[in-house]
Amino acid sequence: MAHSPYQPLGGKLLTKPFMVLALLFAIGMYFIATRFAFGLGEVTNLNGGYPWGIWVVVDMIIGTAFGCGGFAMAILIYIFNKGEYHPLMRPAVLGGLFGYTLGGIAVIIDLGRYWNAYNLLLPWYMRPSSVMLEVSLCVMAYVLVLWIEFSPAFLERLGLKDAKRKLQRFMFLIIALGVLLPTMHQSSLGSMLLVMETQLSPLWFTTWLPLLFLITALAMGYAIVILEATLVTRAFGLPSEQRILSKLSPIVGWLLATFLALRLADILLRGHFPQMFEANLNALMFWIEGVLFVVPTVILLSPARRVEQAQMFLAAALLLAAGSLYRIDAYLVAYEPGNGWSYFPSVPELMVTIGVISLEIMLYLVFIKKLPVLHGIRNAQPREA
Repeated sequence: MAHSPYQPLGGKLLTKPFMVLALLFAIGMYFIATRFAFGLGEVTNLNGGYPWGIWVVVDMIIGTAFGCGGFAMAILIYIFNKGEYHPLMRPAVLGGLFGYTLGGIAVIIDLGRYWNAYNLLLPWYMRPSSVMLEVSLCVMAYVLVLWIEFSPAFLERLGLKDAKRKLQRFMFLIIALGVLLPTMHQSSLGSMLLVMETQLSPLWFTTWLPLLFLITALAMGYAIVILEATLVTRAFGLPSEQRILSKLSPIVGWLLATFLALRLADILLRGHFPQMFEANLNALMFWIEGVLFVVPTVILLSPARRVEQAQMFLAAALLLAAGSLYRIDAYLVAYEPGNGWSYFPSVPELMVTIGVISLEIMLYLVFIKKLPVLHGIRNAQPREA
């Protein structure tokens, strides 16, 4: 580990912020236990019209998009040979590892008959034409890929240099899967909505949904890398990554510009332009989304020398909010099942989601403090946070 550019941050684990997160997680665990003891109806507002709520939409569909940092950085570093971004790779993989692992756990919590989940892996129950099957298998495979991709950090911590060297011989295959699998299932999360043609507002329904979901997942992946790097360096007094992060600005900006152009062109070509100006909730949410996407696009496409760290942080935060709202709207707000069905998450549902997010942050803090994850620690003097 002495020659690794990555080092553990060190410091106390049981800080005040960590204890607050632990309390929120404990509350979430109480409601998870209640759900398993008494069923979904005891803690959720799910119903026949809305078979999934925020546990799937937020924890899984949004959570995995937040976990696309490793996927997005792998494309830059290994596909486009941009090795200068390598210091950001391991923290990005770590964020993806937690985003996908905990997202998968949230799906298990959401399943009515969770004890039958293993049937998904039995060939005689599989339906090869099912988009949901493809998403499930890809996500499970990608979780495994992320743990393998992050395993050098464990091997370095344990001093197993030979094991790490042997693993590196096959890492190119793992990285290739780490690019392929998210490309498949992030686009398929959009494909799942294609069966809802008559139930989804035309402001969101389009045959371009797979492409739009993939573009926003990539953009959100870069945004979470910017957000995490900024928060960690500020919170722990580490050297700024601004020089590297600023080079991401035009990449993310052009991704967003492409998304906005495709979405607007699609609405115009399908003749649904007037619905953008109707006096209803869907039109309002569409414009809120639009503003949240446009502002970071303008910031990130400014000349790199003018995009300061605070501006990049703001752009990343707005982009993550925009991508999250786009998914919430597509899966919940703009979805109309008919027959008078309605859905709004219950307090226990919200607390479970908050608990899962709290656990993710806690684990992230444990890993960066105990494992070689961050770059540039050797010559820094980290402070407690």
